[in-house]
Amino acid sequence: MGLADVITTLWRNWLKHNPNNPDWQDRDRFVLSNGHSSMLLYAALHLSGYSLSLDDLRNFRQLSSATPGHPERGQTAGVEVTTGPLGQGFANAVGMAIAEKKLAAHYNRPGFPIVDHRTWVILGDGCLMEGISHEAASLASVLQLGKLIAIYDDNGISIDGEVSAWMQDDTPERFRAYGWQVIDSVDGHDPEAFSEAISKAVKEQNKPSLICTRTIIGFGSPNKQGQAAVHGAALGEEEVAATRKALGWEQEPFCIEDSIYAQWDCKEKGSKLEAAWYRLWQDYRREYPKLARNLQRQWSSELPDNFVADYQQCLLDQLEKKPTLATRAASKVCLETAGALLPELIGGAADLTDSCCTRWSGCTTITADSPDGNYLHYGVREFAMSAVANGIAAHGGLRPYTGTFLVFSDYARNAVRMAALMKLPQIFVYTHDSIGLGEDGPTHQPIEQLTHLRSTPELTVWRPCDALETAVAWRSALVDRSGPSALVLSRQKLPSQMHDRDSFEKIARGGYILVRETDELQLILIATGSEVELAVKAHALLAHKGVRVVSLPSVEVFAQQDEQWREQVLPSEVRLRLAIEAAHPDYWYRWVGFEGAVMGIDRFGESAPGQDVAAAFGFTPDRVASRALALLKGHTNTGECNADSFGG
Repeated sequence: MGLADVITTLWRNWLKHNPNNPDWQDRDRFVLSNGHSSMLLYAALHLSGYSLSLDDLRNFRQLSSATPGHPERGQTAGVEVTTGPLGQGFANAVGMAIAEKKLAAHYNRPGFPIVDHRTWVILGDGCLMEGISHEAASLASVLQLGKLIAIYDDNGISIDGEVSAWMQDDTPERFRAYGWQVIDSVDGHDPEAFSEAISKAVKEQNKPSLICTRTIIGFGSPNKQGQAAVHGAALGEEEVAATRKALGWEQEPFCIEDSIYAQWDCKEKGSKLEAAWYRLWQDYRREYPKLARNLQRQWSSELPDNFVADYQQCLLDQLEKKPTLATRAASKVCLETAGALLPELIGGAADLTDSCCTRWSGCTTITADSPDGNYLHYGVREFAMSAVANGIAAHGGLRPYTGTFLVFSDYARNAVRMAALMKLPQIFVYTHDSIGLGEDGPTHQPIEQLTHLRSTPELTVWRPCDALETAVAWRSALVDRSGPSALVLSRQKLPSQMHDRDSFEKIARGGYILVRETDELQLILIATGSEVELAVKAHALLAHKGVRVVSLPSVEVFAQQDEQWREQVLPSEVRLRLAIEAAHPDYWYRWVGFEGAVMGIDRFGESAPGQDVAAAFGFTPDRVASRALALLKGHTNTGECNADSFGG
C-alpha cells in the first residue's frame, strides 16, 4: 500500500516491457528486492496485461498458485528473480546491469542499440541492513552502472517496529560515498515528484542512481498506517472497510473498472516497443550477420555446434601431457579450452583469482571504461559475488562462473541456495577442498561444507579426483542448463588415474568402477577427490582379489542414472562398503548402509603441512587398508579402525 503510488508511476510511465512477451530480450528488468511486498508486484502484472488473472490474485499464497508469498522466478510471468531473502534482489539487479552493459559493449554498433535497457530495483530498510547491500552497492559504483536505478522505500518501519531504534544510517550519504547519484527526500506519494526523480536518474550515464522515496507503510489505513502492525498482518474486515472509505474506493473486492484497466494496459504500447526493436534487429542481422547469429545463440542458451567434441578432443590432447595436476590447475586448463569456444563465459573470483585458477589466458578484466571483458574482480565479497552472478545468469545471454575457497562458500551460502531455487546455470568453483590445503589450518579447512552443498536441492556437486574427471565436471556443468553446479577442487597435486579415451562417458555418469575386482566381489571402496588416490593405493596394499574401487565424483549425477548402471557400479548385494572422504562422514551412510563404514572427519582441522594433517586424521593408504581389512573380517566400527583420535 505504501509503494502503490511509486509502482503505478514506474510501471505505467517508465518501464519498457511487453506483457505479450515477458521474455523479450531488450525489456527493462524489474526486481522487487523486498519480496514480501509481492502482492504489489502481482497487482502491477495483472493490471498491465500479463497472464495473471483475478483468480490468481485471489489465490495469493495458496498451494501451486501463480502468486506465492514471495515472487518466484519461473512460476509467475514477469517475475525476473526469486526474492525474499533481503538484499539479494538488489545484488541480482547489479548483476543484470553488468550483463546489459557488457552485452551492449560487445554487440551494439553505431545506429544499432540492440542491447539497450535499464534495470530497476525496489528495496527497503531490510535490504539495506543486510551486509550484502554494501558489497553490491560498492561494486556497482566501481563499474559505473549508469542504467541501474534503485528505488529505496524509506518508510522507517520493519517487522519489529520503527527502525530508528536499530538503524540510524544516513543512507543518502552512504550511497554518495560509494559514488552513486542520490536523489533523496522524494515524496513517494507524489507522482509528479517521483516522476521528476526518475527523469533525473535516467539522464545519468556514469553512475547508478538511488531514489530515496519517503512513503507511509499501510498508506490509507486510518488506524494502522505508519505502524509495524501493518507490515505483515492482515488489516481485518473493519479496517479494510475504513481504508476503502478513506481512499474513496467504492468498488466491490476484486472488481476493477474498465477505465482503470485502460490506464494501466501496456500490451499495445509494449507490442509497439518490441516491434520497433524487432525491425532494428532485422536490419542488424543483415548488416552484422555473424554478430547477430552469436547473440541469438547466447540468448537461446545454446552451445556452439560441435562444442562437446571440440572441447573433449582439445582437452584430451592437453591433459595427456600433464599426468599430475592439482584439480584447480586442471580446471584452468579446462577454462583455456572452454573459454576459447564460449564467448558467453564470464568469470570472476572473490580476491582469489590465482589461488582458484579462475582466470585463463584469454581473459580481459571488466572495468567501467572497458565493459566488454570477460572477467570480474569481485573483491572480498563472496556473498555479493554469488548473488551478482545469479543476476547475470538470470538476465540471459551470458554464462557466469565464480571462484573462492570451499570453506568460504559459507559466506555465500544463501546465494548458492537461491541459485538452486531459481535453477540458474551458474558454476561455482570452490578450491582448497579439504585438510589437504595444510598450513592455513582449521579456519580454511572445510569439513561440513560438502555435506551442505550436496544436501541442496537442484545443485549438482562435482569433486573430481584428477585432471580427466575435472574436464568431465566442467563439460557437464557447461552442458547442463537445468541448474547450478559446484566444482570442488584440490590445492594439492593429484596423479592421473588409469583412464582411457572412453572414460569421459563413464565419468559423466557421476560414478563408475575405477579398479575392478579379479575375484568374487566382497568389498567396495568408494572415494571422491584426493581420497581416490588413497583408495587405489590401499587396494594395492590389500592384495585382495575381491575388492573394487569406485570413484564417485558426483553423487547427484550418479543417483540420477538408471538402476542398471547404479547396480553395475554398486551392486546391492555387496553390503561391505567403505567410503573415504576427508569431510564430515554423515552424508555417506546413505551409500554404505548399516554394514559399511565411513572414513571421514567430524571435527575441525589442524595447522600443519597437508600430508602431516592427512596422516594425523588417518588418511593414509595403510589406514584405509586397515579399515578395509576390518570390514572383511566382520568388524564395522572397531576402535582400531577409526582415524586416530582426530577423525571418525
